[in-house]
Amino acid sequence: MSYSTADSLRSPRPVTLDDVRGAQKMLLGVARVTAMEGSRHLTQLVGAPVHFKCENLQRTGSFKLRGAYVRIAGLLPEERAAGVVAASAGNHAQGVALASALLGVRATVFMPHGAPLPKISATREYGAEVRLHGQVVDETLAAAQEHADRTGAVFIHPFDHADIIAGQGTVGLEILEQCPEVRTIVVGIGGGGLAAGIAVAVKSVRPDVRIVGVQAAGAAAYPPSLAAGRPVSVANPVTMADGIKVGRPGAVPFGIIGDLVDEVRTVSEDELSAALLLCLERAKLVVEPAGASPVAALLSEPGAFEGPVVAVLSGGNVDPVLLERILRHGMAAQGRYLAVRLRLTDRPGALATLLGVLSVVDANVLDVSHVRTDPRLGLTEAEVELHLETKGPEHCAEVGLALREAGYTVID
Repeated sequence: MSYSTADSLRSPRPVTLDDVRGAQKMLLGVARVTAMEGSRHLTQLVGAPVHFKCENLQRTGSFKLRGAYVRIAGLLPEERAAGVVAASAGNHAQGVALASALLGVRATVFMPHGAPLPKISATREYGAEVRLHGQVVDETLAAAQEHADRTGAVFIHPFDHADIIAGQGTVGLEILEQCPEVRTIVVGIGGGGLAAGIAVAVKSVRPDVRIVGVQAAGAAAYPPSLAAGRPVSVANPVTMADGIKVGRPGAVPFGIIGDLVDEVRTVSEDELSAALLLCLERAKLVVEPAGASPVAALLSEPGAFEGPVVAVLSGGNVDPVLLERILRHGMAAQGRYLAVRLRLTDRPGALATLLGVLSVVDANVLDVSHVRTDPRLGLTEAEVELHLETKGPEHCAEVGLALREAGYTVID
């Protein structure tokens, strides 16, 4: 789904091209100039060249190091001496931790209790003190702000600060250098720091380039905010894409996005899963759901984007347990994973006969659950649940037909 930003507020921008260029000089030798990779599959689908800007290969696994380093490097000596504090479920935490270590600044990072263990471990390994607080990021942010008020540490906001936005904007300058013919840039939006920074950098040099922001449908605060002309909150945002799971736009990036971003689109969880799967299978890139959101937008409506297109893969920090679940979800969304439940007569060889039917139609059995003791079952009945790997929607239909023709009743 698409939302225009044309009627949003117009006001002087707090971040300029000179700010972004200054940030780029500051980041020399600190942040990588990440690769630009072509996507043959998406190029064929869109009908124009499509490239990936691989910030998932950035140090700490996401673009967040850029803004965090610029923000902390700009602190006064007495502010550095007081240390910094941040709140994050993962990417911003790691960016602040590494930036602080590189600059010799003490860092405390608050993370929610549900944060993935690999992200907690990585943040500690970069040198930050990690404190677990709250179940959601809003509670964690409140704890970090209280710590800042109590200790004098400088709170490093994940997106709502001009220095953060300037640092993230260096991604836009790199895109123009690596793909000077670009016509459309597609980027995920959470709080808005990355999209705002890219928009400032790119529109200042190439106002003809179209900037398209992407949000998860279950955590899309920008569409209602743009309609209202001010940041508004979305209650209980829900999405697997924790990197863009933000319930309220930042005030600073909101003004920039309303002014410079041409369009904001939303994508579903199924589309996010399919995009992550495509990145892994076709591009051999590990990308987290938030980082795959631009790819999801391209997959959902490929004809809507003028090429050449650059899709910003903003991060690759995905918990392996979540990755397994997402891959299965993505396979199911593409008709490549099928779960069926059916009843059969409980006699020797019955399960082997069933598996023989599936073998004939070339369905790969991943898992079998065989239940005999259930009050809903008859004395001679058993219930079987099968998880199958299939080749697409047509193959799923073929499997269902083969089971019915063999006399099995599939339970919904």
